[in-house]
Amino acid sequence: MSIYQFSATDIKGADVSLSDFQGKVLLIVNTASKCGFTPQFEGLENLYKDLHEQGLEVLGFPCNQFGSQDPGDEGQIEEFCQLNYGVSFPMFSKIEVNGKGAHPLYQYLKKEAKGLLGSEKIKWNFTKFLINKEGGVVARYGSMDKPEDIRSDIEALL
Repeated sequence: MSIYQFSATDIKGADVSLSDFQGKVLLIVNTASKCGFTPQFEGLENLYKDLHEQGLEVLGFPCNQFGSQDPGDEGQIEEFCQLNYGVSFPMFSKIEVNGKGAHPLYQYLKKEAKGLLGSEKIKWNFTKFLINKEGGVVARYGSMDKPEDIRSDIEALL
């Protein structure tokens, strides 16, 4: 099994198969517009701009499950990301990452790369999952891990 078996709705409402990203290194992130970690959008965009031509895709999944820090609709989220951080990497529709309503992709990611002390639960916004070119989950990074701090791990997979 790999992430290529999943699909998600992009921020414009189109269904996207993750198999569209086969052969790419992916960084999948649950995002929020009103969070202390929101400035990580800048680091994510920098990684995307610097490494996209080499095969990196950053996929952003807005989530409102942590302190209601992404309350807007998709249009508001997209506008915020573009105006404030120049986000050009693919953004998806708002999802849940924990609980019974968790998106199937996140159910899979959490099982493949457990968090601290073996927990599957996403603890906060800007948890990051690194995926290799074969669609396998390689690593999980917490909110405190800045995008620039994981650059060498990404480059090693490219």
